[in-house]
Amino acid sequence: MPEKSTMPGYGQVLSRLSAATSSSGKSPLKYLGRLADFLAGVNLSIRVKILVSLCVVIFLMGTTNVVSMLQVLSYSRQYDAIITNITTANSISGSIKPDIDNEMWKIVAGKNDFSEGRQYEIIADINNQVRWMMENTDSARARVKLDLILRTMQSLEESIDLMGEKIARNSTAAENEAVLEQIRFETSVVEEVVQDYVIYEVHRMEGQYDVMREGFSRWRIFSILLIFGAVAFAVVAAWSLSKSIYTPIKKLHDVTTTITKNDLQALMTSDNVDEITELGLSFNIMIGKIKELLDSKMKEQENLKKAELRALQAQINPHFLYNTLDTIIWMAEAKKTAQVVEIVSALSRFFRISLSKGMDWITIAEEVERTRSYLTIQKMRYRDILDFKIEVDESVSEYTVLKLILQPLVENALYHGIKNKRQGGTIWVRARHSGEGEILLEVEDNGIGFTPEKLAQLRAELDDDSGDIKLESGFGIGNVNRRIRLYYGKPYGLSVRSEYNTGTCVTLVIPAKTEAFSPQEDGAAVPA
Repeated sequence: MPEKSTMPGYGQVLSRLSAATSSSGKSPLKYLGRLADFLAGVNLSIRVKILVSLCVVIFLMGTTNVVSMLQVLSYSRQYDAIITNITTANSISGSIKPDIDNEMWKIVAGKNDFSEGRQYEIIADINNQVRWMMENTDSARARVKLDLILRTMQSLEESIDLMGEKIARNSTAAENEAVLEQIRFETSVVEEVVQDYVIYEVHRMEGQYDVMREGFSRWRIFSILLIFGAVAFAVVAAWSLSKSIYTPIKKLHDVTTTITKNDLQALMTSDNVDEITELGLSFNIMIGKIKELLDSKMKEQENLKKAELRALQAQINPHFLYNTLDTIIWMAEAKKTAQVVEIVSALSRFFRISLSKGMDWITIAEEVERTRSYLTIQKMRYRDILDFKIEVDESVSEYTVLKLILQPLVENALYHGIKNKRQGGTIWVRARHSGEGEILLEVEDNGIGFTPEKLAQLRAELDDDSGDIKLESGFGIGNVNRRIRLYYGKPYGLSVRSEYNTGTCVTLVIPAKTEAFSPQEDGAAVPA
């Protein structure tokens, strides 16, 4: 045999964790357990709990990444701006003095005309670069230094304008050289101011690097805490969800285990409103339905036994037998040999078909023959007031019918119809096809009939779906109708038409089948 596993089941693990969290002390596990119990007890569906927990975990983890990314982008943008401004300032510092000085020397030396020089183009290009750096920086002090560069460039531009005016007035070479020296001095000043700005930005970049490093250090600690918080929440959420699922399933399992011990009183209870609780409530409804069906089935079996008992009692009705034997005796005393033979033969056929080897289902031909034997006997007893006619379609003779269906109806027609009329009457027994797959059986008499009140009472009894078999004396139309419904199903049964002082017709429609039926409680008969 394989070795039994010693690994604890999920229920045992959950029980141990619950015991650990409910222990005394102030451990973090205890608080997590309380939080998990609180979340498990929240009246939300399991689907909503899962979605909320997932959204919270995603939010916590996503916040860590988003904030970290935004911080990196912010530091990177600031750092790139400083590097770009330093690079631009260095290019200005390295080019402004030689370019301006060289252009102005060519003009003073007469190699180029003042109007053909590039001095204004160089100044405009440098001013544009400085303005761009002002827009690219986020430091107020840096903007002040860049503004100082622009003012210095303005002074340089004014000196160049002065040079242009002197050349236009045909100034001497000495005057032009004096202005040239002024321009060279101002380019030197511009160069120094730009270098001062570069040094400031370099120091600011170092400070920005320190700030960025400190920020990353703080964010690293915060990220770790946030991640641990997300993990802790995920553990608590998983714990609470598992408890929300396991606990009601365990209760449902306990209920089903109790039900297997034939206890249908066990019910599922829960304080939550999740899907498993709804399943438990549906399970309660199902248990109730099963109990109702079992009760109904037991009641039906009881009624069936009563019906079979009453049918057996009707088969061996002692009054019918006593009266028949008395008739045979006085016929024998009266030397009516032929009539004695006829009535004894009819009685023999009646009981032979009644017994029918213990079977409940016989052919329509046998049931009609049994009814014919009964009517033959009764006609010999009530020869002055009784006549009968039997009309059977040969095509329906071999179909099966529940035994003892026609004879009680004929007996009812005789005793409550013909005899109460106190004059002669006729009983008709008919069997023929009625529509597709059905057979119509009729017992009609021209006896006294039912009064409207009695007819309404009889029809109410026939419409009674309780299925109770009444153990009154005699078999009765109502019990015949209940027995038919027990075997054929609720769609079938007797219908009665009657008019007082005119007669009564009892009609029964049954399925055209050649096999027996099992009693059904859902109203649909099936072959046995």
